[in-house]
Amino acid sequence: MAGYVTLIVCGAPLTERAPDVIRALQAAGREVVVVATPAAHPWLDHDLVRELTGSAPQSDFRDPSQPKREGDTEGVVLCPGTFNTINQAAAGAANTYALAQLCSAIGEGLPVIAVPFVNNKLWGHPAWKRSLTVLEDAGVKLVDVHTGKPGAAPVQSGTGPEAVARFDPAWVADLLG
Repeated sequence: MAGYVTLIVCGAPLTERAPDVIRALQAAGREVVVVATPAAHPWLDHDLVRELTGSAPQSDFRDPSQPKREGDTEGVVLCPGTFNTINQAAAGAANTYALAQLCSAIGEGLPVIAVPFVNNKLWGHPAWKRSLTVLEDAGVKLVDVHTGKPGAAPVQSGTGPEAVARFDPAWVADLLG
């Protein structure tokens, strides 16, 4: 496998659109590898991910006896990015495979696109604004889940299905270039 894009999915309603994000990235000529946080599993269609990418979503670090994946990560798409994952990444926590991949990409200066999917109740937490600023200062491109424009906005509690339906996966594929 040549270079690939890592799609990191977290536990939020937008994860149900992961196959659409994969298709958009593939239409842009990208190979895609999916990494799922443990909380993403109930939201993710594992069989369809395997069908589209040729491999199952990865959640755990590989066993030392297993070979490393061929090719190199050319960029990361975090879609959706949850309150927990974004705050931990901004703090440099790499205690899960998904966070290790995200933190590594940021540290390497690779292109990283993040689509925060966080409700208005958590949006006002004092750590949140700092975390978004840390990531933006590190070169992470934030994408507004409602408009596809640069930046981020909360999802009003109870409107997740509407935000998921309006989201256009081409937004992240276009930004990744």
